[in-house]
Amino acid sequence: MTEVKSPAPADRSGAGGSRADDSRAGRPRVGGWTRLVTARPRLSLLAALVVTLLAVLAGGGVADRLGSGGWEDPAAESTYATKALEREFPGSQPNLLLLVDAGRASVDDPAVAAEAERLADRLAAEEGITGVGSYWDTRSPALRAEDGRQALIAARITGDETTAGETLERVAPHFRGAQGPVEVQIGGIVAVRHDMQTIIQEDLLRAEMIALPVTLVLLVMVFGSAVAALLPLGIGIVAILGTNAVLRGLTEITDVSVFALNLTTALGLGLAIDYALFIVRRFREELSGGADPLTAVATTLRTAGRTVLFSALTVAVSLVAMLLFPQYFLRSFAYSGIAVVLLAAAAALILLPAALVLLGHRVNSLDLRRLFRRGRERTPDAEEGRGWARTAGLVMRRAPFFALGTTAVLVLLGLPFLGVKFGTADDRQLPSGAESHIVQQYLRDGFPGSPGGGLEILAEGRATEAQYTDYKERLAVLPEVLRVDGPLVKGDSAYFTVQPAGEAVDEPAQRLVSDIRATDAPFDTSVTGTAAVLVDTKDAIGEQLPWAALFITVVTLILVFLLTGSVLIPLQAVLLNALSLTAMFGAVVWVFQDGHLSGLLGFTSPGSIETTLPVLMFCVAFGLSMDYGVFLLSRIKEEYDHTGDHQQAVRHGLQRTGGLITAAAVILAVVMVAIGTSRVTNTKMLGLGTALAVLMDAMVVRSLLVPAVMRLTGRATWWAPAPLRRLHARFGLSEGEPTAADSPAEQRREADREADREGDKVTAGG
Repeated sequence: MTEVKSPAPADRSGAGGSRADDSRAGRPRVGGWTRLVTARPRLSLLAALVVTLLAVLAGGGVADRLGSGGWEDPAAESTYATKALEREFPGSQPNLLLLVDAGRASVDDPAVAAEAERLADRLAAEEGITGVGSYWDTRSPALRAEDGRQALIAARITGDETTAGETLERVAPHFRGAQGPVEVQIGGIVAVRHDMQTIIQEDLLRAEMIALPVTLVLLVMVFGSAVAALLPLGIGIVAILGTNAVLRGLTEITDVSVFALNLTTALGLGLAIDYALFIVRRFREELSGGADPLTAVATTLRTAGRTVLFSALTVAVSLVAMLLFPQYFLRSFAYSGIAVVLLAAAAALILLPAALVLLGHRVNSLDLRRLFRRGRERTPDAEEGRGWARTAGLVMRRAPFFALGTTAVLVLLGLPFLGVKFGTADDRQLPSGAESHIVQQYLRDGFPGSPGGGLEILAEGRATEAQYTDYKERLAVLPEVLRVDGPLVKGDSAYFTVQPAGEAVDEPAQRLVSDIRATDAPFDTSVTGTAAVLVDTKDAIGEQLPWAALFITVVTLILVFLLTGSVLIPLQAVLLNALSLTAMFGAVVWVFQDGHLSGLLGFTSPGSIETTLPVLMFCVAFGLSMDYGVFLLSRIKEEYDHTGDHQQAVRHGLQRTGGLITAAAVILAVVMVAIGTSRVTNTKMLGLGTALAVLMDAMVVRSLLVPAVMRLTGRATWWAPAPLRRLHARFGLSEGEPTAADSPAEQRREADREADREGDKVTAGG
C-alpha cells in the first residue's frame, strides 16, 4: 500500500488536507468501490434515469392512499372500544356532522324541521352511511345550539379512512350549501381528516415550488458553478421520487400517514444536498490539488464518502427509534425517513461519483459568481475558511466563557418547554376558513357541553336493568360530568355516553377518563372518546419513550466511537446534540401552545401540543444534528491522525467544514421553512421548529460549543482504553487513510500509553 505522508501545514490550510499525493507520485490509487461505480458512468446514469422513471410510475397517486390519522395506540382500551362500538352500535360513533343553520328562524320552525327531516332521510339512503340521527328525531339538547338557530344531523360513514374519504367526496356536494330554508355545512372527524389531507397535498406542492428555486440559487452561491449546483438537486429528486414509490408499496401492507410526505420532501432535499455538498466540495479540493478526476473521485469516496455513510447511519438510527412506538403516525415517519436517507446516501455514493468522473474539471463550469466579482480574482483555496479558523482560535482561547455562556443561553431558550401541555390533533390544526374547522368551532362556542367530544362506555356482559341504572347513577355523580345518556342495550352489550362539563380534552376530561375506568361495574367496561384516546396515547408514548431514547443513545455512541476511536467524543456528541434541541422545544411551546406569533404565522392555537409531535421532532432534529456533527468530527479526526496536534485539528476541522455545514444548514432550513408555510399547524410546527433546531446546531453548537468543549477536554478527548483501541483499529472507519504507525498522532498515543505504563509501575512500587 502506498505510504501516506503528512503534508506540510501550509498544504493543509490551503488545499484542505488533500491526500491525492498518490496520483502525483505514481500510479493512481483507485479502490474497488470506485472502480465499481465509475467503470461505466454513462451506463450507471442511464440505469438511474430508468429506475427513477419507474419510481415515478410506481409512486404515482401515493398521496391519495395515505391516511390522515394514526395518533391512537392500536392496542389501547380506547381503540378496542371504538371498534366494538362501531361494529355493535354504529350510531354511537358519528363521524359526519351536518350543521343545519336556520338563519334568523328557530330550528323548531315547522318549515325548518321538515327540511331537516328530509335531509336526514336522504342521508340515510346514501350508500356507506349508517346510524343517522338528528335533533329533530331525538330532541336531545346536546344537538341544539344554545341560541336555537342551529342544530345537528349526525351519521357514521363506514369503512377505513380511504373509503370514508371517498364517500364524503361523493355525498358532501349534495348536502352542502343552501337547502330550502336552511344552510348546511359539513363537519365531523371524517371531514376534518379529509380537509387536512387535501390541504397537506396542496401545501406540499407549494412548498416544493418555493424550495426548489431558492435552493438552486443558494447552491449556486455556495458552489459558484451552476453545473455543480445542479448535482445536489438531482440527487434530492431521485431520493424523493424513490421514497414515494416505497411509500406506495407500503400502503399495500400497512397504514401510512399523509404527513410523511412532508418529511420525504424535507429530508430528501436536505440530506441529498448535505451529502452532495460534502462530496462535491471534497472532489473539487482534490482537483485543485492536482489530482486527475478518477483519482479525485477515489480519494473523495475514501474520505468524504465514508463520512456520508456514517452520517446516513446516524440519521437513520434516530428515525428507526420511531418504529418502537405503536402509533402509525410516528411509524410512517420512520418508513419515509429511513427510505429517503438510504436512497439519498446511495445516490450520493453511486450516481454522484459517476457524474463527477464524466464532468471532471467541467464541474466548475458556468461560474456565475464571476458576474459579481467585477474583475476580482477568485479567492484562492488557501484563503477559504480563514474566518472559521479565526473563530475557532478565539473560541478556544476563551473556552470556559463560550462553553458556559452558550450552554446557559440554550437552557434559557428551552425553559418554556417545562410548561408543555399535551393534547390531541383536532380541527384547530386547519386554517380558520376550512369548513370542517368552522363547524367544530360552532360546536365549541354555541352548543352545550362538547358535542362530539363525549366519552363512550362499552359495557359487555349480561346485566339487569337495575344494574345498568345503578352504574349510570354512579357515573352521574363523578366530578366534571355534565350528563350521562343511555344505556342503549343490544344483546349482552350496552353503551353509555358521558358528556364532560368542560372541553373535550382538557385536564378535567382526562381525569374523568381515569375516574370512569376506576368505577366498579358488574360487567366489563371499556372507555373511548377524544379524552380517552389522548390518555391512552400519552401512556403508550411514555412507556416506549425511555426505550427509544436508550436505543438512539447507545447506537449513536457506538457509531461515533467507530468513527473517532474516542470514548469521550461520543458522549460529547450525544449531550451537545440534545442540548442543541432545547431552543426548538422552547419555541414550540412559546409559539404554538401559548399562541405567541399566531397572527403573524396564521394558525389557531389549541393551547396544547399534539402528543406525538415532540417525539417526531426530537428524532428528526437529533438525526440532522448528528449529520452535521459527523461532518465536523470526521474532518477533525482526519487532521488529528495526520498531525497529532489537538488544537490544530479542531481549528482545521472548523476551517474546512464550518462554511460547508452552515451552507447546508441554511439550505435545509429554507426547505423546512417552505414546509412550515403549510396551513396545517402540525406541519407548520414541524417545519419551523426543525429549521430553528438546524440553524442553532450549525451556527451555535458546531461553531461555538463544540470547539470550546474540545479545548477544555484537551488531548483527553481522544483517549480510549486499550481493548477499545484495538476494537477501533480492527473495525473502525474514519475520513482519510488508515493512520500509519509512525504518524504524529500514533506516536503521541504510544507516548501516552508508555506514560500510563510507567505510572502504573510507580503506583505498584509505591
